[in-house]
Amino acid sequence: MRLQSVFLAAVFILALLFSGCSEDGSAPLSKNNDWGEYLGGPDRNHYSTLEQIDTSNVHQMKVAWEYHTGSPGQIQCNPIVVDGTLYGMTATTQPFAINAATGQEYWRKKSEGIDKFSTSRGLVYWADGKDKRILYTNGEWLYAVDAKTGQAISSFGMDGRTSLKKGLGETAQKKMVISNTPGTVYKNLIIMPLRVSEGADAALGHIQAFNIKTGELEWVFHTIPEPGEFGHDTWPNESYRNTEVGGANNWAGMAIDRGKGILYAPTGSAAYDFYGAKRKGSNLFANTLLALDASTGKRIWHYQLVHHDILDRDPPAPPNLVTVTHDGHTIEAVAQVTKQGFVFVFDRETGEPLFPIEERPVPVSDIPGEHSWPTQPFPTKPAPFARQGLTEADLSPYAENKEEILETLRKNRKEGPFTPLSTGGTLVFPGLDGGAEWGGAAVDPEGILYVNSNEMAWQLGLGPTASKEVLENLSEGERLYKLNCATCHGDELHGNPESGFPALTDIATKLKRQEVEAIVANGKGMMPGFSKFSDREKEALIAFLLKLEKEPKVALKEPGLKRSSGTEPSISYEINSFGKFLDSNGYPAIKPPWGTLNAIDLNTGDYLWKIPYGEYPELSGKVPGTTGAESYGGPVVTASGLLFIAGTKDSKIRAFKKTDGKLLWEAKLPAPAFATPSTYMVDGRQYVVVACGGTKLDAIEGDSYVAFALP
Repeated sequence: MRLQSVFLAAVFILALLFSGCSEDGSAPLSKNNDWGEYLGGPDRNHYSTLEQIDTSNVHQMKVAWEYHTGSPGQIQCNPIVVDGTLYGMTATTQPFAINAATGQEYWRKKSEGIDKFSTSRGLVYWADGKDKRILYTNGEWLYAVDAKTGQAISSFGMDGRTSLKKGLGETAQKKMVISNTPGTVYKNLIIMPLRVSEGADAALGHIQAFNIKTGELEWVFHTIPEPGEFGHDTWPNESYRNTEVGGANNWAGMAIDRGKGILYAPTGSAAYDFYGAKRKGSNLFANTLLALDASTGKRIWHYQLVHHDILDRDPPAPPNLVTVTHDGHTIEAVAQVTKQGFVFVFDRETGEPLFPIEERPVPVSDIPGEHSWPTQPFPTKPAPFARQGLTEADLSPYAENKEEILETLRKNRKEGPFTPLSTGGTLVFPGLDGGAEWGGAAVDPEGILYVNSNEMAWQLGLGPTASKEVLENLSEGERLYKLNCATCHGDELHGNPESGFPALTDIATKLKRQEVEAIVANGKGMMPGFSKFSDREKEALIAFLLKLEKEPKVALKEPGLKRSSGTEPSISYEINSFGKFLDSNGYPAIKPPWGTLNAIDLNTGDYLWKIPYGEYPELSGKVPGTTGAESYGGPVVTASGLLFIAGTKDSKIRAFKKTDGKLLWEAKLPAPAFATPSTYMVDGRQYVVVACGGTKLDAIEGDSYVAFALP
């Protein structure tokens, strides 16, 4: 009888493990062979238990299939695989389903209002018995479709979609609100990341939970607290009304401990990103790791990683849920990587730091009206995985214009990772794209964290907002361009392609008018849409960009003539110089490595290894060793001892030995893969797949997903 009971219990457990559903029949439970959730699982650890591909045979991997989406452009998607079906997103944010063993397409959702000018990092699979759904975003909408057919779930929201603006208040209705990152599932809830503008027109960035079955809003956590809520006194009293302050949004994604029912959400900067005169105070809950009750949204604990951020130092990736041995005790912890190259590690339940964190004095802003925070938190362990300062000894020995970059170094402020912006210019290092970036970190069960880091300095400056007198003497279209576009694309529209800002001088020959209209309305990549513009203002800006203006400029000080300045600036200081710190050949102006790959033992806080990661093929043989390069998208670690990673402009995917960082395999891709790979098994064969969209960093375009396997 006892043996029968044990047998029945074992059958029940096995049935539960392979049912595709959790114990409560709602949240997804990934099989070991699958890659069932964004970044591999709810812990966001990019980890797989698969061992077929290992250190002894990885060099034999070949292309197994390639799926062309037909939509070229940057693809940041980390695809998911459930029961032999791969679900991904195109560069135009259309979801699709294909055979994970062959790449054969099952369906693609071609919905109205296709967002051609945004990016998506993935989607969500959810199952409750026979009800199996895919949830994804396009524009301001969260959609639910049938996982088998791609058909809309009509009972979800209004005809299969619900608005991400639901819980953000009236001020959000005419502002940009989208989501680039998949939501996080808890039972019948999906908790959504948001992307909002980073300017003075930003919507509130509250965290919202929606019912997966109905699309109804279930709870909201106010990241800019309202009167009577904890943290309200860290802002000017009216900030919560969203008239001059917004943001504090989770855009990078979240992790969840479903057993404890705790959601871990890192929040971004408050807007405006680089000038905080209108948001004096430490600004809770911006730049904060939040632990929330996943059922209700109630705060359990929090830790603010940056006080009164004025350098866009928002946490760039979801945290990792890890188990470590610390001071002889096994601790369930949460680790957060940052753009400034830090790793913060906390007890998952209490929020207590595992390693001491020191509040250290940082440089003071010299911009009128700005009240920079006097201290910032620095973890004492692990040591930063990105360099923390620049001296003359850090300049590139390979630059041909050494005197010019030396002059730039000398005339800009450079006092460590929290040096405020100034009118004379500031070298921001680590740069605006990290340290860590949105690809985030991988962690194995031994508590080793693997993170790729960018080593790129940026040069930024602040200046007074253009005066009304100057603006009044421009056409309406040029005035709108000066106020909203010139910071990135330059006064003369020449752009800065290496920094990700294309030239607009010949836009009329590259894009159709309707495509320019879509970019202005919806944004593209890092650029937000200008939903604040009236139809007349959009027409004026487009006419300026396409050189179709009929309205002449007004001569300065011409008597009797005065023109409305249209959309007025609402901040008194704004960015007036913005770009990467490069030499005359477009390479980083600092000495290599220009990108690294790091293995950090979170049990001790010590490094196991650190290597340059990425390369510029044209420099091979001209400079010693490997230079490293910027990378976007994170690594994947497997139980067989491998670390897979792409993410660089050189169009390669590589496999390293996780114990020492030795390169074991690399393959050329059809275009750079600025995305995190996935690995899974179908019919006894393990695959590694990555999205190859290129485009970023002025790279070639691609439109495909490429899967590799052993012969």
